[in-house]
Amino acid sequence: MADTVDTVDTAAPFVAWLELAQVSEARLTPDQHAVLRAAFAFRTEQGTDYYSTRILCHFLLNAQTGLKVAHIARLLGLPRPTASRQQQLSSKQTVQQAHHRMDGRPYGKLLPRFAGPIAGFLCAHPDASRADLLDFIEATFGVRVSRIALYKFLKKFGLDHVAPPPAPVPPAVAVAAATAAPPPDPTGPAPPLTAASAPPFCSATPTTRVPS
Repeated sequence: MADTVDTVDTAAPFVAWLELAQVSEARLTPDQHAVLRAAFAFRTEQGTDYYSTRILCHFLLNAQTGLKVAHIARLLGLPRPTASRQQQLSSKQTVQQAHHRMDGRPYGKLLPRFAGPIAGFLCAHPDASRADLLDFIEATFGVRVSRIALYKFLKKFGLDHVAPPPAPVPPAVAVAAATAAPPPDPTGPAPPLTAASAPPFCSATPTTRVPS
């Protein structure tokens, strides 16, 4: 009898947690039930502080549980738009955003004045990855942004397909091109006829007599 009472006492908070989030325990699959059981144990052990909530939210959003974003948001006491935005972040970005929030700093924002230096970096490093570009932005402007924000910024300013500058012309080729004689202008006057340029069947000297 005592064992039965203990089981009921242990299950009651879990069921109440689900009901508060409008999640029907009867409709959960065995896998979903197991994951939410573990999530409830984590939340009970670690508390509801900002870091714990962000970590647990990131896990539930990316664990392929089949749970809806709205259900996860209600389970963790988050607004649905907030949970939806977090779904687009990597684990590294989630931790960095949490650090920014706890340090009192807003998450990085890309400003229009960043477009010039970013374009210069992309031209100078055509093979740079998005991670390299994010590192450049953080080192140059002191902000860290998400990949989604970077994608929208590059598309807005036409920087998503920046071509590298043309390769420099070797000095020898440039000098040869500068000293080469220009091609004759087909619309200009014909050059004077000389002995060297005269056809073999005619003489360079006119043979027609002067009229009397």
